[in-house]
Amino acid sequence: MTLNAIKPAEFPWFPYEGFTFCLGLSEGDAAWTSGHTSARHDPAVGKMTVSGSMEEQSRIAYEKCLTILAGAGFGPEDVTRVTENVTLAGLPEYETTAAVRREVFGAHEPTVRTVVVERLVRRAAWLEVELHAVKGGGEQLRVASEARDAGTWVASPITEGHDGTVYLPTMVPIDASGEVVHPGDFAAQYRYCLEQAGVLLEQVGLSLDHAVTTYDYSTPDTRAEYRKTHRVRKELLGNNEAGVYPGAGGILMSRLHKPGQLVAIDVTASRHPLELVNPGWSRYDTLTYAPGVKAGRTLFMSGFAALDMETQEALHPGDIGAQAEVTFEAILHLLKHAGLDASNLLETTEYCVESAIPDYRAVAGVRERLLQSPWPASTGAICQGLLRPEFLLEVFPLALYPADHPAVTGAVQGEAK
Repeated sequence: MTLNAIKPAEFPWFPYEGFTFCLGLSEGDAAWTSGHTSARHDPAVGKMTVSGSMEEQSRIAYEKCLTILAGAGFGPEDVTRVTENVTLAGLPEYETTAAVRREVFGAHEPTVRTVVVERLVRRAAWLEVELHAVKGGGEQLRVASEARDAGTWVASPITEGHDGTVYLPTMVPIDASGEVVHPGDFAAQYRYCLEQAGVLLEQVGLSLDHAVTTYDYSTPDTRAEYRKTHRVRKELLGNNEAGVYPGAGGILMSRLHKPGQLVAIDVTASRHPLELVNPGWSRYDTLTYAPGVKAGRTLFMSGFAALDMETQEALHPGDIGAQAEVTFEAILHLLKHAGLDASNLLETTEYCVESAIPDYRAVAGVRERLLQSPWPASTGAICQGLLRPEFLLEVFPLALYPADHPAVTGAVQGEAK
C-alpha cells in the first residue's frame, strides 16, 4: 500500500492544489489530516482570512478536517486522536472548543492532545485541529473518567490507532484536584509528567518502555536548567529489551495550560518491538533520545533543527531558509538510511520561532525542492523559542514504511519464527 493524498470533491475554503503539503493522507483503513484552522480564501482581498468567535473558529476547523476525512470514506466515529493547537489568545476560551468537540463526536471519544502555542501562522486564528483516524475508531484501551486523571489536561481515553500506535492525552504537572505540583521545580514537574504517563500505560498493559516519542513544551525560563531532564529520562526511559530511547523534541512557549506550569509532554507508545534507527550520528550515543525509532511499519522521529551532527554547532543563525534546508536534509538522510524517501513522509509538524515569522515563507521553497508528492500531512505553529537560541525552526517528522518494504516483511517473518 502507498500513501494517497485525500482530495475531497468539494472543499470550499480554499483551492488546495499547489501547496507543499496535502489536506490529508490515507492508506487502507487509516487517514491523517494536516492541521487546519478556520482560514478561508477571500477573493475580495485575494488572500486567506480568519474571523469569528472561538466557537465559530472551532466549528469551521472541525468541519474542514471532517470534510477531508469524508473524502477518503471516514467519519467522526473513525477518529482515534485529536490534536488541538490552541493559542495563548484562545486559551481563555478553550472550554468553548471542548464543547464543540463533544458535540462533533457525540458518544465517540477520541484521545485528545492539547498543545498550547504562542500563536498560529494566521495571527487571527486561535485554534488549529489535526485528526488521525482508523476505520472503526481504533481500539479504546481505557475510557475517559468523569474527572481528569492526575497528570492529564483533559479527561481523555487511551486509544490504539494505526499500526499499534497508542495515544495518550497531554501530560501536565497537575494533580487530580487541579493543582500544579512541585511549584517552581522544572525537573520535578517533568518527572511527574513522565511518571503519570507510565501509570496510564501500565493500566493498558504497557509501560514507558513502549514510548516511541516524547515531545515536550516548556517555558523559556527552563532553558537554563533543561539539562536536568537528562537524569529523569535516563531513569525512566529506554529500559526496554533493545535499550531504545524514544524520539524527542523540545519547544518553548511563553506560558502553558495553567499558571505555574513549567512543562507539558505528549507521549506516544507502540505495541511493536522498538528498533533504533540511526545513520551513524555519534551524538546520540550519550543522549536519552533517539533520532529514529522503528515500531511496526512506522518510523517515529525526534525533532530536527539546523544542527551539525558532528560538531553540535547551530548552523545559519538568523536565516530560516538555510536552517530549513539543513533540517529537511537531515530528515531525508535518516529516511534514506531507513530505506525510505520523501514519498514515505506521513506527517511534518513545524515550529517556527515568533521572531522569524516575516521570513517563514522561505520554508515552503525548501519543502518544494526537497519533498515530493503526495506531500506529507503538515501542521505549523509559532513558538516563543527553541532549546538552542540560534534555532528558528524545528520539525517533528513521521514516516510510514510501505507494507511490502523488506524492513517490514522481514520483521514479520522473524516474529513468525
